[in-house]
Amino acid sequence: MSFQLTSGICARLHSPAPGDADILNQPCTLQLLSVKKVSLASANQPTDRYRIIISDGVNYAQAMLATQLNNYVTEGRIAKNTVAKLTKMTSNSVQDKRLIIILGLEVLALDVPKIGDPKALPDTSAPGGSTATTPSNVASPAPPRPPMQPSNQNTPQPQNQVPSKSSRHGSIYPIEGLSPYQNNWTIKARVTQKSDIKHWSNQRGEGKLFSVTLMDDSAEIKGTAFNTVVDDLYPKLEEGRVYYISKARVNLAKKKFSNLTNDYELSFEKHTEIEECHEVSNVPMVKYNFVPLSGLEELAKDSTCDVIGIVKEVAPLSEIISKASSRSIPKRELTLVDKSGFSVRLTLWGKQAESYNADDAPVIAFKGVKVGDFGGRSLSMFSSSTMTINPDIEEAFALRGWYDAYGADQSFHSHSSVVSTNSGGGFNRSEMRNFSDIKESQLGTEKVDYFSARATIMHIKSDNISYPACPTQDCNKKVVQEGDQWRCEKCDKSFPRPEYRYIISMAVADWSGQAWLQGFNDVGVAIFGMTANDLIEKRDRNESEFNSVMQKATCQTYNFACRAKQDTYNDQTRVRYGITKISPLDYKEEIAALVGLLRSPWAL
Repeated sequence: MSFQLTSGICARLHSPAPGDADILNQPCTLQLLSVKKVSLASANQPTDRYRIIISDGVNYAQAMLATQLNNYVTEGRIAKNTVAKLTKMTSNSVQDKRLIIILGLEVLALDVPKIGDPKALPDTSAPGGSTATTPSNVASPAPPRPPMQPSNQNTPQPQNQVPSKSSRHGSIYPIEGLSPYQNNWTIKARVTQKSDIKHWSNQRGEGKLFSVTLMDDSAEIKGTAFNTVVDDLYPKLEEGRVYYISKARVNLAKKKFSNLTNDYELSFEKHTEIEECHEVSNVPMVKYNFVPLSGLEELAKDSTCDVIGIVKEVAPLSEIISKASSRSIPKRELTLVDKSGFSVRLTLWGKQAESYNADDAPVIAFKGVKVGDFGGRSLSMFSSSTMTINPDIEEAFALRGWYDAYGADQSFHSHSSVVSTNSGGGFNRSEMRNFSDIKESQLGTEKVDYFSARATIMHIKSDNISYPACPTQDCNKKVVQEGDQWRCEKCDKSFPRPEYRYIISMAVADWSGQAWLQGFNDVGVAIFGMTANDLIEKRDRNESEFNSVMQKATCQTYNFACRAKQDTYNDQTRVRYGITKISPLDYKEEIAALVGLLRSPWAL
C-alpha cells in the first residue's frame, strides 16, 4: 500500500509564510521517522516526553508528542516509520528553534518503508543557515536543558511562536506545554469553573482562597489565588469568559485537591497579569466525556465523571451541619434521568443549592461530579464541579427531543431502589454471585465479606420469628416480662406491653444451590408487608391466618445484599450470611437494567 504524504508541509511548518497563520490546524499526512523518549518521569517532570521526527518525503523536522497522547507510544500504536494524519498541532520556540507539538493524530499504517529521501531543513538559528544534522542521521537530539539559573539570567526561555492577534500579548503559549521551567509565557484560556471564596483557620493562622479551571485547545489547568491576591483577582475572572494570563507560578499539581489530569497547576501572585480577551477564536467551550446514568454502577466510589440528564424532580432546600466546622451547609437534591432508562440523585451544595431555580425539566450538563455509593449510586457536586443549564451542545438537543417525545411518561430504574437495614453495603447488580460460587470461594472464613445475590425464599422458620423489644426509640433491647409489665434493663423502665421486632431465619435458593440467610426487623417488614406486632397478633388470634401469611411470603424472589461472617456458637464454627439490604423485584427496573446491559460494551 502506498501513501501520498503532504509534500512541502515540513518547510511550511518550520517557516510559515504570512498566509499560513492557520496551518497548524490543517490536517496533513506525514511519516514518523523516529519516536524517542527524551525525558524520564521524575518528581519535577512527572510525565515522560517523546520527541518525533516527522517527514513529508522531501524534508524532515522535529516535533514533540503532547503528553495526553503518550498512550500512542506506550501501547505500540505508533513507532518508527508509522504513517499518520496529524489533525491538530501547535508550536513552540526552544532555544531559538521552532518545535512542533502534536496535539491530535490518526494512524494510517504502523510499519511502512521509508518514503522518499527527506533532507534536513536549514537551521535558521545557526550561522549562515547551516544544518545541525544530516539526512542520514535523523536521531532525536538531546532535549533542551531547563535553565539552572534564576529567571532574571539571560537564558533563552521557550515561547510559542504562533502569532497572537493581540500584539500587546505577543506569543501565546499552550497550556499543555507549561512547566516550572518556563517563566516568560502568556496563555489564552477560558474560565470553565470558578469556586466560591473559601476561608480557613488553623494553628498557623487564617486565610482565604479561590480557584478556577482554565482551558484552551490543548489542555486544562487549575489556578489558585490566596489571601490578598483573592481580593484583586476574584472580581476579574468570570466563568465562560476568555482571558490572557501571565506571570503566575507553575507548580506540581496537588492531586488531592484537583480532579484534572494536568501534572501542573498555577498559583496566582500579586504580580500576575489577567486581561479579558474579546477575540475568543480557537478557545473551545467546556469539553465533556459523558457517562450514561446506567453506567454509574461500573464506576468506583469517589471517582469523578461527567453526566447530562433531564431534571425530573427537585427537592426543597435543606441544610446539614458540617462535622468539621459545625457550620450549616445548604443542600438540594435533584433527580436526573436519561435515555438509558435510569435515574440518579445528584446533590447541590452551598450557593448552587440556594440559587437553583430552573423550571420545566431542564437539561443540565455536569462536569467533574463525585460518584457516591449512598443507597446504591449517587452523585454530588465538588467545589470544582460545573453545571450548565440547557447547554448549546448536540447531546442536550438529543436529550430534549427524546424526553419531550417519550421520556416524560417513562418509568426509570433507580440506583437506590432498596430497603435499607441497619448496616452493610448496598445491592450491586454488576457484582451478583451465585450461592455455589459463594460457598466454594469460602467467603467470610478469613474476614467479613460482602456479596449480592438474587434468590427465592423457600422456607421461613416460624418459631422464634420475633422477640419482645423495648418500645423506647432506638433502644430495641429485649425486654423481660415481670407480672403484667415488661422491663428493659438498659433503660431501667417497665412498660405495659413490648414492641415486637422481627428476627428472621430463612432458606433461599438460586439456580446453583441453597443458603440460610438471617435478617432483622426491616427484612421482616419487607417480606410480610406488616409489622411484627401485627403478625404476632394474627398468630395469637387465628393460627390458620398466620400460616397463610407465612405461606404467601415463600416463593417470592428478592435482590439481597449480604454479609458473610464466621462465628462460633455452642462450640460449632460456621459462616453465617446476614442480610444487610433487601429489595423486591421491580420488573420494569429489571428490564431497564437488561436494556442498559445490551447497550453496554459487554454486548458489543
